[in-house]
Order: sequence, then structure tokens, then C-alpha cells
Amino acid sequence: MAFLIRTIDFTAAGREIIRDRVVEQASLTVGRAAECDIHLPDLAVEQQHVQIAGAPDGTLAVTALGTLGFALDGQVVSEGTIDPRTGGEIALGAARLAVAREDDGNVSITIRQVVADEGKGDALRGFALASVLPSKRAMSWGFAGAILLLLLMVPVASHLLRTPAKPDPTGKAAGVVLMDSAWSSGELSLKHHSLADNCESCHVAAFESVQDETCVSCHKDTGDHAPMGRLAKGMPSLSAGDAIQWKIGESLGKEGPLGCVSCHSEHEGPVRAAAEDEVFCSNCHDKLDTRLTDTDLANAHDFGKGHPQFRPLYFASFGAAKPVRASPGSVPVERSGLKFPHDVHMNARGGAARMAVSLTQYGQPLECADCHVLTPDRISFKEVKMEDACEGCHSLVSGRIAGGGFSKLRHGDLKDLAEDVAKISAGPRARIGPPRQRPGQPGSASPYRANFGRPVRAYIGISNALSVGGVCTECHLPTTSPSGQADLMPVNLPDRFLTSGFFDHEAHKKQECTDCHAADKSRAASDLLMPDLKSCRTCHLGATAGKTKKIVPSDCAMCHAYHLPAGQWQAKGPAPHYKPPPPLPAEGKSAVATNLTQVRK
Repeated sequence: MAFLIRTIDFTAAGREIIRDRVVEQASLTVGRAAECDIHLPDLAVEQQHVQIAGAPDGTLAVTALGTLGFALDGQVVSEGTIDPRTGGEIALGAARLAVAREDDGNVSITIRQVVADEGKGDALRGFALASVLPSKRAMSWGFAGAILLLLLMVPVASHLLRTPAKPDPTGKAAGVVLMDSAWSSGELSLKHHSLADNCESCHVAAFESVQDETCVSCHKDTGDHAPMGRLAKGMPSLSAGDAIQWKIGESLGKEGPLGCVSCHSEHEGPVRAAAEDEVFCSNCHDKLDTRLTDTDLANAHDFGKGHPQFRPLYFASFGAAKPVRASPGSVPVERSGLKFPHDVHMNARGGAARMAVSLTQYGQPLECADCHVLTPDRISFKEVKMEDACEGCHSLVSGRIAGGGFSKLRHGDLKDLAEDVAKISAGPRARIGPPRQRPGQPGSASPYRANFGRPVRAYIGISNALSVGGVCTECHLPTTSPSGQADLMPVNLPDRFLTSGFFDHEAHKKQECTDCHAADKSRAASDLLMPDLKSCRTCHLGATAGKTKKIVPSDCAMCHAYHLPAGQWQAKGPAPHYKPPPPLPAEGKSAVATNLTQVRK
């Protein structure tokens, strides 16, 4: 049986294309599969959808091969019969197969794709809103003009006509530029979130990046990492691409690579400003000595691999005006003016431990925390006061007061000591208590404990108290004043020994103090009991180290801060026998914005 398969397609211009082919076989398969006799690339058609076969009586039997039926002359069926003499139409997806008999007796199957009815719904178009609106092009231009007017011209006009106000770090002043928030690229950080309604507090000039001068106007107490001239000289050279980008940025009013906004990006959302990574620091400090040949800083790039040995601050001579920094590789000998053997007090089986066990205020051998108390910032320790930490064992009771009670020598000032010693009777001292007492626990600083040492009457006279073997020289070093009188070495102890970094003692409270400070093995007060780099590296390695239960990846920002005095130590006012470090030069403080331009040129 011969089938004439005629396919009708249309070009983009609407011209009709007709393709004919004759198939000599008893039946045809129609479907989406490529091997079908009639291939219909339509997802609505099954792979093997319909079979068309000739019958002995000259009709065609159409049978569904899959689970889906087909439409035959407008009715959905799973099988049917078509008489080619009268014709019929099979609908499969978007295709229509018209069956008819040609004049030569062959059966023709004409395939035509359904074209959407044009003009459908035109009867309702007159009732739609689009019929009274302008064209899409006209509305597009209108909306573009409205955006320019409202979101650009209004903010610019209000900015030009406003009265400039002083920067308000508290964020209480309301902004006067209208609709400026429409141009915000994102929410501000947590620190600057109060300025969300006052864009001009930072963006002083229109279409210009935030300037360093504006930042410094609020952050007055934030010092520079180093004077600007040193920073520019110590920076590595920019790559060709970075140099071109910075030149373009500077031509548009952006500060150079030393500007505030080059590191501090805003509008990143309500988050805390993240510390820079290790690479940010190592870019300059890795080979710093090649660019700053006069620097005292050693090269550093990774705490686990490339970090210099710690150089603590200490007093190298008795009565020195200010401390010095330890030399690399040296063993510092501290001259604090005190006599304090740590091993005697830390020995759990020594005499100091037995005495501490007998005292109610301790009840156990001495520990570091009995004398050293953290400051609120958790960085340093409070000053050790003799009355609080030492007098429990080293009593200063000097005699009995008439009417009851006991007198004590005042500690801390030689004038007070001289007055107290002058009041002590040169005769035999009255017994403090009865000759026999019931055993018990004496209280802290009780007169009972004064009898363990030499009687105070043996130290009559200020010279005896200050000389070798006197009551004062148990802890202090004797000396002679310029006038030839007996005196004591002044006590010199820095507030902090490692002043260029931050160390949180509270975060290390699960460790023993002696894990880092060898106090239990120190026999002399001249030992500087500061940990070295090796002891820290038992737990802390570089930023790229793998984190384990013991190893903590540590980048530069964990201990160091870029700006001073943020996170780093500076003396708060002059202390006895100590002068604070000199202030930064003028170019390193508030004149940041002025000098930045000169440095970059």
C-alpha cells in the first residue's frame, strides 16, 4: 500500500513550504521517536503514539500505541477507522494529520502545525486598561524621567541647598538630603548603623568617595599604624594593573591605597567589621627590612613559621627612668628593686606553703592568683599591694595601742615609716599575749605572727629598718640616697611586658600559669618570667594550620591591631620611675588627610 506523506511548514516571512514523500508499506507509525515513519517533535506526543494500517476493505485502522489517546475528527478515542474517500483528521499535540485519497489512488496524509488563532480576544481588548494607556515606549521614557527627577535631581538639589552640619558620631542628627537612601548600595555595619538616615555625615561631597578627613573627624582617638611617610615607604610596589586602577580611582576623588576606605568597606550589611587576613599584614612585614633599612622590626609573615622572638619590656637597671625592650636572643635580667624568690612561695611542701595552709584566708598552698589579679580588660594584672597580698605572712605589727588593738608600720612611703619607727619605744616591748595560749587559727595579719621574726624593737631607728637585715630589706634592696642616708631601691615594674600585642588571660584560664611562666622554678627576682615563642607555638600556629583539639589557627589580628591604641598598650599618665613612650609625630596623628595627598604624590 502506498502512502503520500505531505508536510506543510512556513518560513519566517510566512511563505508556505510543502515537502512530499511516498512510503510503500502496509502501515505507518506516528510518534516523537526518530525511528517513527512520521516524526512529530512535540512533548505532547508519545514516543510511539499512533499506528495507521490499511484494511482489506480499503479503509484505514488508527490505533493508539501508548497510554494516551488521540483526537479523531474532534473526538478523543484510543482507536478508530478512517475512510480515505470521505477523509478524516487526526490531532496529536500541535499537529494535525489530514487523511484523504488522491486521484491516483494513493492515500495522502497532510501534516500541518496548528497556528494560534490571531486576534483571539480582540473583542475584549476595548474593555482592557491597555486601551486607554500610552504605548509601552512612552511609559518607559516617562518612568525613566520620573526616576531621574525624584531619585537623582531631588537628592542633588537638596544637597546643594542644605546647610552643612558638623559630623555627629552619635547618629542622633537627622539627615537633610531628601531621598538619599534610594542610592544606598546596602545596609551599614553595626558600628555605623545609627548613621543610616544621615548619608551626608560621611558622604560630604556629591559623587565623591568618603575622604579620610571625614573619617578622622569622628575617629580622633584612632592613631595610625605608623607615620604616613613610613607606611608609604614600607608598602610593596603595586602591580601594573593595581596601579592603573588606583590612578583611575584617584582621578575620581578616591583616596589612594593608604586611605581609610581602601580597607574599610561599608554597606556590607549589619555585621561587625571583619579583621584583615594574614596576607594583609605579611604583604608589608614579610620583607620589611628590604624597604625600610633603618627599621628595628624583624620580618614576620606567619606565626607558626616566620615570626620573631618576643622582646618584652623590662627595667634593665635599678631606678631607671623608663624600661627598655629586650634584644633578640638575649636573656633579660630584670632590675625591679624587689627580692622575691618565686620558687620559695610556689613550693607546695615548703615553709610558705605550710604557713598558708594554717591561715584561714588561704587554707592551701599559695597559688599565682593569690597575689596576681586580672585587670578588667583581661590583658594585664592589678598592682600587687603589700597590705593585701603579703601582710598575711609578713606582718608589720609594731606594738600595742593604748586602750586595745595594735599598731602597724605604714608601707609605701619612707616618711611615714620614719614617723612610725620614731614612735616605737626603745625599751623592752610588752608581751602581745599571755605566755600560754590555746592552739587555734590566728587571723590574717594578727600580732601573733609578728613574733615569728625578729622583734621590732631590734630595728629601732630608720637606718636599722632600711639596712641589710632590717625589716624592710626582707623584700626590698637597700641603697643610699644622694645625701648619704639609708634608702631603698625604687620598685620599677612595667604595666605590661609585651606592649605590641593583645593577650587575653581569661581565654587561657583552663591552663596553669606555670605552663607559660616558669615561676615554680625561679630562684631570683631578677628572672623575667615571660613566655617565649616556642611555648605559644605548642597551641598556636599560623592562619593556614589545621584546627584540632590542641592546635589553634592564629592569624596576625588575633594578637595585633593595626591602629593604635586599639588593642595595644599605651601608658595612661606618668607612673613613678617610669615615663610613657613619646607621642607620634604630627604627620602620624590627626593630620592624616593632609599628609596622605603629599605622600601619594
